[in-house]
Amino acid sequence: MSTAVAAVIVHAGAQPEEMPQHRHVQGQLAMVLEGSMTCEVPGAMWMAPVHGGLWIPGATPHGNRVAPNSRVCFLFLGVEMDALPRRCCTVGISPLLRELALHLAGLPHERQHGVQAGRLRAVLLDQLETVATGPLHLPVSAEPRVRRMAQALTADPADRSTAAQWASRLAVSERTFARLVRAETGMSFGHWRHRLQVMVALQWLSSGATVQQVAADLGYNSVNAFISMFKKSMGVPPGRYLAQRHTGSVTASQAPKADN
Repeated sequence: MSTAVAAVIVHAGAQPEEMPQHRHVQGQLAMVLEGSMTCEVPGAMWMAPVHGGLWIPGATPHGNRVAPNSRVCFLFLGVEMDALPRRCCTVGISPLLRELALHLAGLPHERQHGVQAGRLRAVLLDQLETVATGPLHLPVSAEPRVRRMAQALTADPADRSTAAQWASRLAVSERTFARLVRAETGMSFGHWRHRLQVMVALQWLSSGATVQQVAADLGYNSVNAFISMFKKSMGVPPGRYLAQRHTGSVTASQAPKADN
């Protein structure tokens, strides 16, 4: 048991901390302490907001990007957990689980394999058996035109360009653009953009921004319009979702709604 869990904290300074695509045998749970982190795996991009975590199963190719001035605690698990699936997912992190991980990461090297550390790991693994998971991710594609759109909107999520305008930029018809996005992401363009905005909003809100600030920065004409979009996507208003995420009580029913 003493070698089943290891913890390390990564602190990005003024520049982002980039970890190119790699894989390892252990499963990895990334817990964002400050700021934000994105992770790209084949076919999807994930964002882990403050008070939440991101589970990356062992042997999964992935690349991480810790945003400037962010801190992330990485847990490496050498054992399988029944509560954690064999696919990427977001995870609700309780205050107790967060503190256990931080304490483990802060232990001096000479105490990493002692009796106390072993007990700490046992309690931490027990806590991991009760976490709530969810599929909050953004489908991405290697198709050049879709990837160009995705990169542009990720860099500027407030861009309100219509599907017709994007089709023109990519030199295709609007109908071809719609078919291309759905074929590559499984979503309509509008649903894909709403999913991106929800994920960005969660990062900004978790970092201390107000709902009013986020609504304005995402280009919404009113706060109510933003809240309505968020609630339609996640089932609850942003404030309630964050409160549940903070306590680790986000449920599987509060997953992003399916496209229609």
